[in-house]
Amino acid sequence: MALASDTSVCAAPWRVIVTRPGREAQAWADALLSRGVPCETLPLVEISALPDPKDLAQAWRDVPRHLAQMFVSANAVRFFMAARPANQPMPSCRAWSTGPGTRAALLATGWPADLIDSPDQDSPQFDSEALWDLVAQRVKASVVSSTSKPSVLIVRGADARGQLAGRDWLAQQLEKAGLEVLQAVAYVRQAPVLTPAQQSLARQAVADGSAWLFSSSEAAQHLLLACPELPVKQARALATHPRIAQRLQQLGWGRVDLVPASIDAQAQSIKSLT
Repeated sequence: MALASDTSVCAAPWRVIVTRPGREAQAWADALLSRGVPCETLPLVEISALPDPKDLAQAWRDVPRHLAQMFVSANAVRFFMAARPANQPMPSCRAWSTGPGTRAALLATGWPADLIDSPDQDSPQFDSEALWDLVAQRVKASVVSSTSKPSVLIVRGADARGQLAGRDWLAQQLEKAGLEVLQAVAYVRQAPVLTPAQQSLARQAVADGSAWLFSSSEAAQHLLLACPELPVKQARALATHPRIAQRLQQLGWGRVDLVPASIDAQAQSIKSLT
């Protein structure tokens, strides 16, 4: 497993299969295509609204008391903001995101740019660690100066059984710093039902040397649920984070390359791979 960085090659010699959820997959594939990377999409995470939004309504009632709200994804922003009660103003607290897609979604809802904390567009990694580096000092200062225990709301997705999706690392750092951490589920993430055409694409892509681009290990698990006989041992995967790369190796992928998370660096990295 290696991080590709040589940008001397002008075009990728094979196609990339983008596995993000449908809306994000097409946008990401279009961006890679515009940078000379052949792509197709095979969304492997399905996003849907909550069957019962009453818990989200309660989360909105508590919004004014939070120091910040952390959104784990652009979908977290879209579904949470879509549930805003008609008589409730925009939140005035800080919004945290781990990457540019989530930041763009926040801006699109009207969240003031000067209240958003997010790693820079050119950051080598978009994850909780990068976000914590940005907000830790302010968080600790708030704990010291506050007369009551500050709180942070983490807005995220859950799987079809209601289990929270994502890591708890940031929540643990916040609790260690003396904050109360609350969680709000804004949407459901689940395995898609692949059409016969999508299953055919999966089999072909494993056999023809295409590279599977994963921005979540969940997508890789969903692929094997949908196509359990897929011979991934002979296939190639691209991971946007070391934890994802490690999980892909555990799942038996034959070759796993680590690529940057940002679109420009990622395209350059993919084009350098042989």
